[in-house]
Amino acid sequence: MAVSKEEVNGMSELTLNKPEIIVSDKQLMLFSKGTDVRLTIKTLEAGHPVLITAFYSNGLTLLKELKVYLHKKLPNKSFKEQRDYRAQYKKLSSLILIEIVDHKLAVKKAPAIGWLEKLYPEASRFLLPFVQVQGLNSAWQWYENGVNIPVLRNKIHPYFGTYFPTRYDHLILFDNWLKRYEGPKKSAIDVGIGSGVLSLQMVKHGFQKVHGTDTNPNAVFGLNESIKDTKLSRKITLEYANLFGSHEKQTELIVFNPPWLPTSSRLNRLDEAIYYNESLFPDFFESAKQRLLPDGKLVLLFSNLAEITEVTKTHPIEKELAEGGRFELEKCLKRKVKLASDKTKRDQHWRALEEVELWVLKPI
Repeated sequence: MAVSKEEVNGMSELTLNKPEIIVSDKQLMLFSKGTDVRLTIKTLEAGHPVLITAFYSNGLTLLKELKVYLHKKLPNKSFKEQRDYRAQYKKLSSLILIEIVDHKLAVKKAPAIGWLEKLYPEASRFLLPFVQVQGLNSAWQWYENGVNIPVLRNKIHPYFGTYFPTRYDHLILFDNWLKRYEGPKKSAIDVGIGSGVLSLQMVKHGFQKVHGTDTNPNAVFGLNESIKDTKLSRKITLEYANLFGSHEKQTELIVFNPPWLPTSSRLNRLDEAIYYNESLFPDFFESAKQRLLPDGKLVLLFSNLAEITEVTKTHPIEKELAEGGRFELEKCLKRKVKLASDKTKRDQHWRALEEVELWVLKPI
């Protein structure tokens, strides 16, 4: 990922994530209507990039043909097989490039994408992977038009490269818990604030101050941009930091919606919203114990996804309760998730068993 420097509320400069531009003088294979698809895919498999020309739709066509090819070549039934398929698709599709000139796509009938000027103000001519451009286009639409979240009064406008929820069962579970919460509402901490949904829920339900942290600089910068000229800026403070950052003061409520799947590989900043490494939960619980008032609550939103897909047999919250000696369980609420759409092409039979979980812990 390429980076750009931005300032947030007097903080040291943030290095924002964005697709890395490609500048190349090498002659690339060109793809347009009528180009041999089989030869093009063989070129990609050999590790050579391909440039989309003429019309934006030619890029969509090539990606579609690539998916058809990989579906025939690779099995795509089990959860692990789906991950393997996606990895191969990601590798080959990243070699499909498109040119940008003066912040516009250099093909006909292409969408206007505001991020090209916002993220690359000084670059006039460069290449990007077509799938990255698709992501920029989708992200621009979400940012410009806003996203409706059922538990919030207003739309959110997620900044590029920031995770935002597309499933709401866990948010509804949290909102219902907040409605019944009778404890003090002076302060709370939202670890991994993302697009700010949990913090906005807490403010909606009367919390006076929420301190949010995130290891994704885009999340911190983008949410700051969204709230800086509103009353929310007096209620929500932001810090680009891991876990609790510099916040040492004890609080009444700590909320954490961690990643739901473990990984054994090194994570990049965007993957950290989806996968967790083996040190995340032990480090979190140790730090949370120090920052929670004696009568405070620790709320975690989680899922049984990793267990029912057989990625792991270890539930990190249950492990902490059994071995940590720091917290005890007050309650655990669960909610069945909605089944996958009949239109989805992935085999998601396990979704019938999936539940989201809200764990309320209190210090021992």
